[in-house]
Amino acid sequence: MVRNIAAYQFVDIADPAALAADVRDWAEAGDLRGTVLVAPEGINLFLAGGDAAIEGFLARLRADARFAAIAVKDSWSASVPFARLKVKRKREIISFRRDDASPLARERAPAVSPQALARWIGQGADDAGRRLVLLDTRNREEIAQGAFAGALTLPIDNFTDLPAALDAHRDGIADATVVSYCTGGIRCEKAALWMRDAGMDNVLQLDGGILGYFEAVGGFGYDGGCFVFDARVALDPALRPLVDGDRAREEAA
Repeated sequence: MVRNIAAYQFVDIADPAALAADVRDWAEAGDLRGTVLVAPEGINLFLAGGDAAIEGFLARLRADARFAAIAVKDSWSASVPFARLKVKRKREIISFRRDDASPLARERAPAVSPQALARWIGQGADDAGRRLVLLDTRNREEIAQGAFAGALTLPIDNFTDLPAALDAHRDGIADATVVSYCTGGIRCEKAALWMRDAGMDNVLQLDGGILGYFEAVGGFGYDGGCFVFDARVALDPALRPLVDGDRAREEAA
């Protein structure tokens, strides 16, 4: 079986080019495929390969003190869902184009654990009895594969479109506890910071995103699968790929 990992870390990177070169060397040494984005604000990666090779890569990455505690989400597939290895230097590891959303040199927006969110979904409110709004920060293509039941979804194609699309809903969610979510946590982390800075202090982020929720509690309160940006198309709540085997190999080629 092929091990697939997704991970990100917001941390100051003084020399993104040097880190990108190291990451490429480590991934190539293990014949790993996937995409790694490196920027002054951190690293964002999606890689697939043999379990031992993945462990070797993570050991090298975590040997760097900046990434010692990087959280990794795992899933498995019969084939590698990426055609090649891409390591890219970017301005941001997730493009939002808003300086006030940078997680560097500031505290994270408050987060809710998957277990707590599942409890709130079951109750229909948070632990203080305040109504719950789940805010999807992904684009419409991703949402088409699945979302939390009853979530507030926005008709956007890019993450940069979120602020304008959300503006019409601000008054309607002002009295709620709002939990922003995305695939693995990176977008809802930025979105929650921006929303709180914009005066929406009732916003939390789902720790670990949908994939972390699936891993911790399964699909309770969630309809469908979670879109992923590779040949598997989506993962179900048991983290099984929608597309695998021969077709995945063809689509990754």
